[in-house]
Amino acid sequence: MLEFIGNFFHLFFYQPLVNLLIALYVFIPGQSLGVAIILITLLLKIVLYPSTQQSLKSQKTMNELQPKIKEIQKKYKDDKQKQAEEMMNLYKEKKFNPFAGFLPLLIQLPIFIALYQIFRTGIGQSHLALLYSFVPRPQEINQMFLGTDLSKANIFLAVVVGIAQYFQTKTSLPAKPLKPESGDQMGQFSSMMQNYTLYFFPIMTIMILAALPSGLGLYWLVNTVLSIGQNYLVFNKKTVQ
Repeated sequence: MLEFIGNFFHLFFYQPLVNLLIALYVFIPGQSLGVAIILITLLLKIVLYPSTQQSLKSQKTMNELQPKIKEIQKKYKDDKQKQAEEMMNLYKEKKFNPFAGFLPLLIQLPIFIALYQIFRTGIGQSHLALLYSFVPRPQEINQMFLGTDLSKANIFLAVVVGIAQYFQTKTSLPAKPLKPESGDQMGQFSSMMQNYTLYFFPIMTIMILAALPSGLGLYWLVNTVLSIGQNYLVFNKKTVQ
């Protein structure tokens, strides 16, 4: 079973992305690997736009429902069954599925893993061996981009990505998050997770990218900047009354 999954992943995710990246590199004037990475990030963002949009709208709706959810939790704090019923009624009224945001993330996960595996060792001869017959084979791949070797780690780029990651998360959180009351364990946990995502995740991103080829960092940076723009468009539009 694991072998089947591995072969499926290689055939439908890893190899196609390798071919797309090298094809872009070959046909770009000047053959810039950095520009090829930027273009493949843009293409993937366009392809995944419907799924990411659905996920963001789901998160947006959840943010806007938080005051009403808090009211229900407070009103029926001693009756968990009634609380659950009222929550389901609220979701039904607003036509909101709390699990709708997870499926798009699952769709994006294998693509991210494939890109991680491509960039983690740098683009080299092992990737050229995977080219389809109709994809031109470059004699060599220039790893330099704006004075940076994309096959090696770059702490400065990692820090820039971490900062961008902070702003991406910031744009997806409520402008005025509700402060949990004393004894509200669920609210306190939610607040803790928001702070964890906002502050710890960017630090973790820096630590991860500081040890990986900067080609992956460049992909991560472009994707994050595009996500900030998409977040801004979604979370600044009122959708729930």
